[in-house]
Amino acid sequence: MKITNLKAFQVYDSRGYPTIACMIEIDNNIQEISMVPSGASTGEREALELRDNISTEWAGKGILKAIKNVNEIIKPVILGKDPLNQFEIDRLMIELDGTKNKNKLGANAILSVSLAVAKAASRAINVPLFKYIKKNIINWNDSENFYPIPIVNVINGGKHANNNLDFQEFMFIPLKSKNWQECLKIVDECFLSLQQILTQKGLSIAKGDEGGFSVNFDSIEEVFELLSDAIKKSGYKVGEDVGFGIDVAASEFYVDNIYKLKIIDKELNSTELLEFYNYLIKKYPIVYLEDPFDQNDWESFKKLTSMVNKDVLIVGDDLYCTNSKLLSKGIDNQSTNSILIKLNQIGTLTECLETIKLAKENNLNYIISHRSGETEDSFIADLSIATSSRLIKTGSMSRSERLAKYNRITIIDEIIEKLSSSDWEEVCQK
Repeated sequence: MKITNLKAFQVYDSRGYPTIACMIEIDNNIQEISMVPSGASTGEREALELRDNISTEWAGKGILKAIKNVNEIIKPVILGKDPLNQFEIDRLMIELDGTKNKNKLGANAILSVSLAVAKAASRAINVPLFKYIKKNIINWNDSENFYPIPIVNVINGGKHANNNLDFQEFMFIPLKSKNWQECLKIVDECFLSLQQILTQKGLSIAKGDEGGFSVNFDSIEEVFELLSDAIKKSGYKVGEDVGFGIDVAASEFYVDNIYKLKIIDKELNSTELLEFYNYLIKKYPIVYLEDPFDQNDWESFKKLTSMVNKDVLIVGDDLYCTNSKLLSKGIDNQSTNSILIKLNQIGTLTECLETIKLAKENNLNYIISHRSGETEDSFIADLSIATSSRLIKTGSMSRSERLAKYNRITIIDEIIEKLSSSDWEEVCQK
């Protein structure tokens, strides 16, 4: 089995920006396509997303250089290779780039090929993608496939919305469920109730980048009170059936060693911000807190992680950038109990899986995640099932590029095979 053709081309993400797609063909007439997402708030240690930076074209967001790199530099090296050799192909592209953060060829260029190879290989041997990743690439022996708990974005802020919220995402998380469909039912009903409440109050139901509502608030507490009302209106119990998650994205409002929170009109140091989180966690059932401090404030992460109960996930996103070396530092420092996994932060499927393996071996929760600029590509849904990730973060219960991932898990659950039970207690015991 050999790769016979490879072609990168331009498509568009959910924000209207160009992004790269890759079509791959193998010698038994099998063809597959991958599409790469893009982030708005990005960690400074992420692998480089190569853009053209020509202000007169696509607002500087063109990706013609990345496309050219695939078609003229990567393609000649990959043609003739066996698509079943994922590690070898990814290694060749990493060596071809030759930089620490893939700034020569671009992580978006390399990732488009890496994902297309995995998709084509799974189709070639007639195995669903999630099974192929699990059995053929990472070779994990556990027989069960767990459904992940969805972390559903319902209020957008920060760089993901045009409102006054500093924190980037407020999320519903189902705490009790019998199956995947019940998970979605709970969060969808709460989401729809939230929309009804906003409408009744005469507030905007405009959506942010990830499908959550973009609304102005007078305080952080007001957000949680509104979310609590939506849960109750749906017939569920706050903190028992549904909990809260926050993606703070604190690096975005960290300036000159101070956290500048416009919604409370205060400038806080790390200790004061930690105290604010402690107050919120005691007042509301917050079970998920992502990037609560700047990406270089390792000690504050450690302090918060040591303070909270085990059922509160302190998650490193910009802190780790899906990089196994950074995760190793976090493990040694006991900085967090969880890591967010984003394929395009690191640039190849192989490196992503290495980071997941390291997290698993050290009993850290790993959460498979989308980006704010998404496509209809549902690869991360299969990745979540393949790696038995107990949580998946892929946006709101609106916008088809978000629902594509939820629907893919539903297809795996209903058509391919029933997924095993997963619940919050099991997640927190990892």
